Amino acid sequence: MKIGIVAGEASGDLLGSHLIAALRKHQPDIQFIGIAGPKMIGEGATSLFAIEQLSVRGYIEVIRHLPNLLALRKNLLKQLLAEKIDLFIGVDAPDFNFWLEKKLKNRGIVTIHYVSPSIWAWRKGRVNAIKKAVTHILALFPFEPALYEQAEIPVTYVGHPLADLLPLHPNVLEVRENLKLKPTQTVITLLPGSRQSEVAHHADLFIRTAHLINLEFLKEGKSDAIFLVPLITRETRTIFDKALNQFLLTLDENSVSPPITVMFGHAHEAMEASDFVIVASGTATLEAALLKKPMIITYRMSNLSWQILKRMRLQPYVGLPNILAERFVVPELIQDDATPEKISEATIRLMANKSELEMIKIAFTNIHQQLKQNTSEKAAQVILDYLKH
Repeated sequence: MKIGIVAGEASGDLLGSHLIAALRKHQPDIQFIGIAGPKMIGEGATSLFAIEQLSVRGYIEVIRHLPNLLALRKNLLKQLLAEKIDLFIGVDAPDFNFWLEKKLKNRGIVTIHYVSPSIWAWRKGRVNAIKKAVTHILALFPFEPALYEQAEIPVTYVGHPLADLLPLHPNVLEVRENLKLKPTQTVITLLPGSRQSEVAHHADLFIRTAHLINLEFLKEGKSDAIFLVPLITRETRTIFDKALNQFLLTLDENSVSPPITVMFGHAHEAMEASDFVIVASGTATLEAALLKKPMIITYRMSNLSWQILKRMRLQPYVGLPNILAERFVVPELIQDDATPEKISEATIRLMANKSELEMIKIAFTNIHQQLKQNTSEKAAQVILDYLKH
């Protein structure tokens, strides 16, 4: 049995790896081939192309890379057909995968799309294109199935695997001990994104924000604060280190530099150990919520990409925790509002509001319980049912 599978970034790689492991518990001889990240490869998937080639975000950025992406997609389709796959799983990456899925479906191959695209947030008209491309949708969020049922697209709510993996009550002291952090010190984790383009947009913003917060902490007598910056690739770390060095050069000899510690990986541990998170909008916001961490959600992109995107938005929220709660549980400071002054001010204000922090924790606990569905096993069962036929 041979399954084609494509993930387009780190979050898809994580989802795909859990799904592969769940499927192999039932059918150990299944082969997986397509585009995979390190976690999926670790579970035995064969990657025909590097996952980084798909990790492009923003309209202008995609346009710049479009010729290469189109050529890669055609080449991949040819190879998947040559491999005579029995079924295809597109893990997120909708703009790349839907074209592929439509071509494969037209050849009689079952196509499963794992992670509903954000039709509830923008580009709602995509549902008609999805119907032509997809045999079955695996939805991570409870409000999504109704949208597909209306369009008569087979759909199953499977929950989110992070909700199964993460504890309802994180052990902060244990993680701090492992990271050699003091139990009482103030820890803020900065998550500027997983893509190189995201870190390029956010690095200086996050560094200057940390500097302003630290200056305020020093006024309050907090001298042991630390800012953790976990980055998953050498390339993103190089971008961040360069921005940090450039900022430090702007300080005079009497200025205090922000206590920033750059980490290679360990984003989960950094979040779990933290008192607060400042995070670029994306899957990391959901992980922070499942760890019950108060946060500021922010994001910057090219101005042209933002002008296009904001005209297509269907709701006021961009962060997953707020979307799931259907209200602004935590602040969002996007594009022009994403300034060091505004983010630092919002962070300090929220960290001082104990009643608000408790309300955030309750809201995030409710989200966690709702998403905890034994996701990978549910998704695997849907796929296995198709393989039987």
